[in-house]
Amino acid sequence: MITCLRTLVRRRLRAANDGGSMSLFLALSALAIMMVMGLLVDGGGALNAGSRATSLAQEAARTAGQQLDPAQAIEGTAITIDPDAAVGAAQDYLAAADVQGDVSITDGGQTLSVTVTDTYNTHFASLLGLGTITVTGTAEAHLQTQAGG
Repeated sequence: MITCLRTLVRRRLRAANDGGSMSLFLALSALAIMMVMGLLVDGGGALNAGSRATSLAQEAARTAGQQLDPAQAIEGTAITIDPDAAVGAAQDYLAAADVQGDVSITDGGQTLSVTVTDTYNTHFASLLGLGTITVTGTAEAHLQTQAGG
């Protein structure tokens, strides 16, 4: 009976030395998987938001580029952007898309630049204290005229 009891105690002690090692492995694996998922979801979301910001900047630049100065165009002296109308059209487009942006006109009214700033609200990174990621997109539009007409 004592031999049987000793064997039982030895088996329990050997089993006790092994206890918990699988739990630690599973906890660390689960943490690593959650970190990778967070990187994929939030990283992909931030890239998508950046792409959207660039797309909105391009469309706002195209909209602003259509605002020509009619007086100079009718007279045939030059084809340039009407600065006030162009900035207003771009800002209206960006406001309709619910984003903030800056519009600048350079090169004597031939080139305009639009920079859009937007934010992405994170899902997983918010657990680490990073609630939003700021993204920007830029675009330029250049007036092109045909030679001889």
